[in-house]
Amino acid sequence: MDIQLLFSGVIFGLSLASIYFLISIGLSLCFGLMRIISLDQLLYYSIGAYITYSVVTVSNNFWLGIIAGVMVGGLVAFIVERLIFRRIYERELTFSMITSFGILLGGIGIIKAIWGVIPRPIKPPFANQIDLLGTDVPAYRILVIAIAGLVYIGIWLFLNKTIIGKAIRAGIEDMNHVEGLGINASRLFTITFVLAGALSALGGGLYAPLIMVDPSMGLEILAFVFMVVIIGGLGSIKGTLISSIIVGQVVSIGSLIYA
Repeated sequence: MDIQLLFSGVIFGLSLASIYFLISIGLSLCFGLMRIISLDQLLYYSIGAYITYSVVTVSNNFWLGIIAGVMVGGLVAFIVERLIFRRIYERELTFSMITSFGILLGGIGIIKAIWGVIPRPIKPPFANQIDLLGTDVPAYRILVIAIAGLVYIGIWLFLNKTIIGKAIRAGIEDMNHVEGLGINASRLFTITFVLAGALSALGGGLYAPLIMVDPSMGLEILAFVFMVVIIGGLGSIKGTLISSIIVGQVVSIGSLIYA
């Protein structure tokens, strides 16, 4: 295999891993703290992509679309948590998984009703190429990798340096102990769920220029996200990052070898 092609595949794999990480981290946090499997994170991923598409179409401003997608994704996550998940936190794990999958399917239906079933393209904010080790690499993919890295650092700082973040970490270890300290568990659940939804929407918005946006994009990536959270360990932030890189490289390099 040509070394330049291999290096290009590694960069492609890292950009893919960045998207997997942004979506999987929400699943990981929700399971670690609330003991639920939140497959509806893939709905917020799709919403982030479609809102980005709509805003870019109207304003021709990609970053404004990303911001709008993150805000709407977080808002929808807030509504879903308040109306649905708050009623099922005490139920069995499989109940939350089935419920969240139902939310995902219902959300796909709503997306089809609003935007239709035709895949939609989004133009990248820039089409520059960067020369890395003699290989031309799309600058936008490098940016996606950098943003995911900054998100990981931001989450680490949030969980380790802020009072709310430390409460979330403590809740992942022992929620009963946290409640015994007088911390409002309900508010903690809401903050975590909204953060997870916003990160999933960010992943959808960033991934949109690299694929065609379509209603079933959440289902198409479902298997890979499951691989990431299972390999990395539900509730582990570092494990999610490492497993995202592993799965991203396996998909990318594997596609080159067995094309």
